[in-house]
Amino acid sequence: MVAYVDGDVEAFEILYGRHKSRVLGFLLAKLRDRDEAEDVFQTTFAKLHLGRHKYRQDIPFLPWLFTITRNALVDHIRKKGAHDRYITVSEEVVDAYAAPVSAAAPIQAAFSELATLNESQRQALELRFNQGLSFAEIAKQMQTTAGNSRQIISRAVRKLRSLMIKKEQRDEKI
Repeated sequence: MVAYVDGDVEAFEILYGRHKSRVLGFLLAKLRDRDEAEDVFQTTFAKLHLGRHKYRQDIPFLPWLFTITRNALVDHIRKKGAHDRYITVSEEVVDAYAAPVSAAAPIQAAFSELATLNESQRQALELRFNQGLSFAEIAKQMQTTAGNSRQIISRAVRKLRSLMIKKEQRDEKI
């Protein structure tokens, strides 16, 4: 690794040849999907290449490599988990969202739940969904950052969703 840090490309080829099967085997065992494992494998060696100048000689190479591998795996799982959590491919769910609202009761229930939100959450939701403002525009009006406005809205939507689900569950029991 020291030779690779100093610019010896052949040293990388030796490291790669020596450790590729161990890294790929680890990823296959964790992900159980060859395509995903190969994606994370490529990411691992790309990160190794980009971070080669951060390598310290007092740290053994293999634990350092597997730290990079584990971090790439965690990033991949987080990204995949977020995708699976927020992207729906079920036609039933899509149809449910696309179906027209036939009764005013669910809308009234949603309005009553809005009262449980704090003022900044209600204001952010109003700006986002009624006025159609971007997160940056909301941030400017609320005198905060775009990231914070996104977080306020996200928390408000999660809270409303949770309250609506609880209300539906109570109604089903009755």
